[in-house]
Amino acid sequence: MDFMTAMQAIILGIVEGLTEFLPISSTGHQIVVADLLGFTGERAIAFNIIIQLAAILAVVWEYRNKIIEVVVGLPTQQKAQRFTVNLLVAFLPAVVLGVSFADLIHHYLFNPITVASALVVGGVVMLWAEQRTHRIQAETVDDMSWKHALKVGCAQCLALIPGTSRSGATIIGGLLFGLSRKAATEFSFFLAMPTMVGAAVYSGYKYRDLFQPGDLPVFALGFVVSFIFAMIAVRGLLKFIGSHSYAAFAWYRIGFGLLILATWQFGMIDWSTAQG
Repeated sequence: MDFMTAMQAIILGIVEGLTEFLPISSTGHQIVVADLLGFTGERAIAFNIIIQLAAILAVVWEYRNKIIEVVVGLPTQQKAQRFTVNLLVAFLPAVVLGVSFADLIHHYLFNPITVASALVVGGVVMLWAEQRTHRIQAETVDDMSWKHALKVGCAQCLALIPGTSRSGATIIGGLLFGLSRKAATEFSFFLAMPTMVGAAVYSGYKYRDLFQPGDLPVFALGFVVSFIFAMIAVRGLLKFIGSHSYAAFAWYRIGFGLLILATWQFGMIDWSTAQG
């Protein structure tokens, strides 16, 4: 592993870790940054699967006590059973649409122009959602009904469009559907576990021939960096939302998206032919 490859792995690991659970689109950032670094193609596909797994393991570790509580209480405790049902209900819509349209979405939408447009539109929707009067029906994830979960699961499907943000779609969807800011954020984290693990397993099997023993050092470096920065992002976001809205993330999305569109429009960077 040469120095340049190591730096690419570190930078992309940081980007994945920091953006996966923030409502600013990790996929969108990965597409843009990877293209700028020249880290694209088949090797990049395999690398992204690895660093996404690292990010989800970070949130699993952060919520390990809750996970253990649910697993232990599942046979006898109604609260654990309801929580599990809610996760399954929210998980299913993205599975159906993802398996059905993943190849088409990757072929036609995985490019920086789509990402930039989705960032801007999502930022505007986020600002609108934050300015509305919140009518809270569920203060915590344990207060949610299966109807709340299904609505959030449908909102998650919007994240199949790169640049929309899975966490952004589920968090803002949760706010619109009556969840408190804390409940919406934490349910987004929990929903990420089956969604991202399922996506990683599916992609890992589909692209299994791309994993080469010689890439192990690069993948290991990216995995460790992604795990560390995902942990930082999760803890930082939970602390941030205690006293702030998501407006700052909305303005960041709008600014970043407009910057990409401006560099393309004025011919500074030819984003139109770039692929994730």
